[in-house]
Amino acid sequence: MALQDLITKPALRQKYGVQDEWVLPFNIIPIINIPEFGDKSAEKVCLDLKIKSQNDKEKLAEAKRMTYLKGFTDGVMIAGEFDGRKVQEAKPLIKNKLLGEGSAVLYSEPEKKVMSRSGDECVVALTDQWYITYGETEWKQKAVKCLENMNTFSAETRNGFEHTLGWLNQWACSRSFGLGTRIPWDEQFLVESLSDSTLYMAYYTIAHHLQNGNMYGEEISSIKPEEMTDEVWEYVFCDGPAPNSSISPALLSKMKQEFKYWYPFDIRVSGKDLIQNHLTFSIYNHTALLPEHHWPRGFRCNGHLMLNSEKMSKSTGNFLTLKEAIIRYSSDATRFALADAGDGMDDANFVTETANAAILRLTKEIAWMEEVIAAESSLRGGPPSTYADHVFANEINIAVKETEKSYNAFMFRDALKSGFYDLQLARDEYRLSCGAAGMNRELLGRFMEIQTKLITPICPHYAEHVWQKILKKEGFAIKAGWPVAGTPDPTLRSANKYLQDSIVLMRKLLQKQESGSKKPKKGAAPTPSAENKLTVGLIYVNEHYDGWKEQCLRVLQSNFDSQARSFAPDEEINEALRNCFIDRETSFKQVQKLCMPFIRFKKDEARNVGSQALNLKLPFGEINVLEENLELIRRQLGLEHVEVLSAFDGAARAKAGKHASLLDKNPPSPGEPVAIFMSKQEFEAQN
Repeated sequence: MALQDLITKPALRQKYGVQDEWVLPFNIIPIINIPEFGDKSAEKVCLDLKIKSQNDKEKLAEAKRMTYLKGFTDGVMIAGEFDGRKVQEAKPLIKNKLLGEGSAVLYSEPEKKVMSRSGDECVVALTDQWYITYGETEWKQKAVKCLENMNTFSAETRNGFEHTLGWLNQWACSRSFGLGTRIPWDEQFLVESLSDSTLYMAYYTIAHHLQNGNMYGEEISSIKPEEMTDEVWEYVFCDGPAPNSSISPALLSKMKQEFKYWYPFDIRVSGKDLIQNHLTFSIYNHTALLPEHHWPRGFRCNGHLMLNSEKMSKSTGNFLTLKEAIIRYSSDATRFALADAGDGMDDANFVTETANAAILRLTKEIAWMEEVIAAESSLRGGPPSTYADHVFANEINIAVKETEKSYNAFMFRDALKSGFYDLQLARDEYRLSCGAAGMNRELLGRFMEIQTKLITPICPHYAEHVWQKILKKEGFAIKAGWPVAGTPDPTLRSANKYLQDSIVLMRKLLQKQESGSKKPKKGAAPTPSAENKLTVGLIYVNEHYDGWKEQCLRVLQSNFDSQARSFAPDEEINEALRNCFIDRETSFKQVQKLCMPFIRFKKDEARNVGSQALNLKLPFGEINVLEENLELIRRQLGLEHVEVLSAFDGAARAKAGKHASLLDKNPPSPGEPVAIFMSKQEFEAQN
């Protein structure tokens, strides 16, 4: 637009002393073709947006937005020696060519005016500066090797470090004002904060000796700062020779012993925003100063913290300090909500409702434990023996293993889920399952002790109160050690899930059948409710896949790679299925509509849990599980009589009477029993 203004406005040329022959004979020379904008993108977009002059700043900004990035990513050169190459390929080549010819110099400038937080306009100052050359080849190789052997706890964190190591080169490490350590060889400068003290983890190992055990440095140390010479640091951290020092040899030896005990550190937790500087500097500096066996073993990085799904901001009032949270919710409820807020590189979300609910949850749990202990004599004695006992004991074992795994991975939300929420659900389910027989005293005692230990890292005050005041244990919960658990039984867990899912399914069927039986035939009087009440349940089980489902599973078994958890191409599976039904072409076409959804379901299940999903029967006896829990089923469904029957037993089918046709319309299959309900009168009449 500047060129067009100069061409069309003589007064503008006169104002700036631009002669006519400098402007008028010239036209725009196309050098880049941009899809959608052609060879003269600026001219086209200015016409499209009806930009009249270079004073139309908002429209010009929009024109720039539309063309600049697209020109770089999609534009193609149509002039010069790089004709035909994409702009993003040609740009660095042209830059290097101009620099090599001496036709250009490198310089940097801000893209717009820079304002400080105090509202002052910032200007660029050319000052002396010290740099650390992190990109030096040999040093970088050490840093890369260190990262390869580190645990970063997530692929995203590792990618961040790898990216930073890729671009990090010279880093300006000095500044002339503020707080910080003076650069030893040029004391007019200070080391900037991100570059300073990236080896402070090593200092932590001996800080108590240098600060008389006071972490705030409020006491005068017996060791003077000037006594900590380079020779002393070399001896303590780098296995150097014994220094000639006024510090006692015994204390020096103890400091060295402390450092060797704690180093290398297994983990350093920090914010994800420091990956691109401070934490990468730490890797570099450890590899520069310490031997390989003292290099860092792990960095775990987290995101920022939101409050009720919104960014914290003092200006909007959505802000909460740690002190305010502790006063409002207590420290344990605050820690509970923080653990529940989420882990990993994504921003965590502190929810105030969770903190409030935690107060009630923990208080109710204390009250429940007090009630149980007060009524201990009414609990069932002896070792755990019932099906419900074994299931609950297994859930406790699973909780211990899963929670330990989550804590080791610093996944506190998962630890809270398995070590508290899931255990609570298991306890509540156990209470319902026991019925009149009552809960086992030994098992409940184990539950209370283990749940207390599992929640201790998150809610230590609550845990210590329960440990000492309610469970009457000696010492501290935090020092009681991690609970010992038996090997979890995944088959038992699957069997219990089958049982609970079956009860839910049967309850829905019963409600549906009851609502249907209450409708009298047209013109007939309603039957008495007592006679019509459905109080008998017949549960039909098929423990083995048969028919077309069996054929489908056998085909999937032969086309499944259990190591990779992947299947052969769909074409091969379809061809194998077609061969199974080659003598029954019509039959195959009829079942194909049923086959495909079943196959998709089983393929997804196999990818998740492995080849056992393709077995022709479940890993437990369905009839045994249901028969062992007949009392629970009767109680949960409000029935008087329940039987578990084989769907292939003719005598068993006869018990269903006129309802037997339901077994043909909706045949049972492994994991999906079919229940038929009838009144006591009807059952007795036909049996």
